[in-house]
Amino acid sequence: MTTAQTQELDVQPTPLALLLLGREADPKSERGVECPGDLPSPSDPDLVERARAAKEKLGNKVFVLGHHYQRDEVIQFADVTGDSFKLARDAAARPEAEYIVFCGVHFMAESADILTSDDQKVVLPDLAAGCSMADMATAEQVAECWDVLTEAGIAEQVVPVSYMNSSADIKAFTGRHGGTICTSSNAERALEWAFQQGEPSTTKVLFLPDQHLGRNTAVRDMGMTLEDCVVYNPHKPNGGLTAEQLRDAKMILWRGHCSVHGRFSLDSVNDVRERIPGVNVLVHPECKHEVVAAADYVGSTEYIIKALEAAPAGSKWAIGTELNLVRRLANRFAPEGKEIVFLDKTVCFCSTMNRIDLPHLVWTLESLAEGNLVNRIEVDKETEAFAKLALERMLALP
Repeated sequence: MTTAQTQELDVQPTPLALLLLGREADPKSERGVECPGDLPSPSDPDLVERARAAKEKLGNKVFVLGHHYQRDEVIQFADVTGDSFKLARDAAARPEAEYIVFCGVHFMAESADILTSDDQKVVLPDLAAGCSMADMATAEQVAECWDVLTEAGIAEQVVPVSYMNSSADIKAFTGRHGGTICTSSNAERALEWAFQQGEPSTTKVLFLPDQHLGRNTAVRDMGMTLEDCVVYNPHKPNGGLTAEQLRDAKMILWRGHCSVHGRFSLDSVNDVRERIPGVNVLVHPECKHEVVAAADYVGSTEYIIKALEAAPAGSKWAIGTELNLVRRLANRFAPEGKEIVFLDKTVCFCSTMNRIDLPHLVWTLESLAEGNLVNRIEVDKETEAFAKLALERMLALP
């Protein structure tokens, strides 16, 4: 088609086309992602039977872990469910299982490999199941950040604290530099430990890779101010910060976030309160600070589940976390008269978590049953040693 013909037709790119081309951003998301529609319908019944048969054939040789955000069709085959760290520890507690099939994302499988024995083999059903948050901090970027802190004269005062949702490389960096790992459940304890590693008045924390969990824990739980926090942007020279800003800060937050939890906004909270009088708003601490500040309750996935278990019959809840979990909880507690809704009107699943579907799980189990090891996740020994050191510091927290 010629330029003249194009002008004559007055063809204009749609907003979605511009979004896919990277020329526009979704104002309701920190990453510029849309989540239109719904997940595909469950896989065909033959796959269910094939998964059962393969799992039965493997017997105790296989242990299947299912993260809370997985699809129901996958969760039904999990031996245990939980958050990433709970699942990694569950795997380590099953030394008789030769194969650990982790229905989650890449960094979770890495953590399982770090914590399990050399004889155990960790498998991820789809190697493309990554995590956008974990990908926001690479080893090269974090090494460059440490150089910036060194040039500012404060590296010796900085203790790294890395969220469990990080790569093995970042966990190893944390271990090498005297830091610890944290989960969304123990972030406050991890930060308290970090600030005790040096002079309280001068010690700083480099929090990786989720700025929101770091900020919410520091400000909401530990009484710091927003001014105590600065955001290090790895895509800007010196992180976009001056040496003075780095020296004045107590919390140096990496510019990373969860693409699902980052969608929730203050408008979401206000809207659900208008639509459902008396609703309790319960959100994950990976949400933005203004969302957490406006919520009634804040906590990890395990906290969310326990809160709903303890909730009185007839209570109403709007949950700010991944939709697979929210739907599962809504169905589970519906017989008790508990009304549970998703905080945002936009349907938004964790796209990478949902790469683990029943076809991938069936292929994995059948391959293992036939003696073919597929999609093994293996962390090199040096990285494993330092990452394990950081994890062990977390395990030793009071």
